[in-house]
Amino acid sequence: MIARTNVEERLKKHRAQQITEANLLAEIKNIFDREEKKDQAILSRLHEESQAEYNAFNLDLLDTDRIFHLDHIKAICIDYRLRFLDSKLFKGALPYEAISKIKALEKEHDLRLDGFKIMAPSKLFKLENADDPLLFAPIGNGYYYLIHKWGNDLSPFRKLAVLPLRNFENLMVLTALVSLIASFFVPNGLLSLKTTGVQFFLIFLFMFKSVAAVVLYYGFASGKNFNTAIWDSKYYNTL
Repeated sequence: MIARTNVEERLKKHRAQQITEANLLAEIKNIFDREEKKDQAILSRLHEESQAEYNAFNLDLLDTDRIFHLDHIKAICIDYRLRFLDSKLFKGALPYEAISKIKALEKEHDLRLDGFKIMAPSKLFKLENADDPLLFAPIGNGYYYLIHKWGNDLSPFRKLAVLPLRNFENLMVLTALVSLIASFFVPNGLLSLKTTGVQFFLIFLFMFKSVAAVVLYYGFASGKNFNTAIWDSKYYNTL
């Protein structure tokens, strides 16, 4: 009977006729070295100062679902207390998938990307003294292209938790609400046999002043500011 052909063995014999094992390993090492240099060049750009506001993308190759205007980014940053800053300020670990996607985009569009931005919580940035990152590159005219998203999604309660810090009006509404609730816990008849409407209003004003004082002290002491002021600020104490 005629033996069946082992394609793998034939492939190995053909390779042995074309290249030695040493030359094969050297060629593979050269490929790895070239890719490593590309990776390091991209990492350097991600961690260096850049004033680039435009990348010459091929518009026909862009995924429109990944294009966002600065106004869209700003709205989400304010809602969820995130920052949108230069990638050089990012102190978290950049996943290799992000590097790979940058290389793929550069090859596909035949360009060198620059001017990277990252949207993430403040704690993931190296802020200067004055929970899911997204990597962007500028397209131009206020538009950005989403390259990669990594990490865990934000808590579904984050938007509600940071709502008081969205702006001054929200903070005052919360302060008034807390003061009103605290006023109801004041024992009836503390100031007289029966608490009147005027007396309750005075108690509320006292509570409001006390709660507001605590809020202001905490805000100034910890360098807090409103979402509308910090979303694109590289400082941690922008008061």
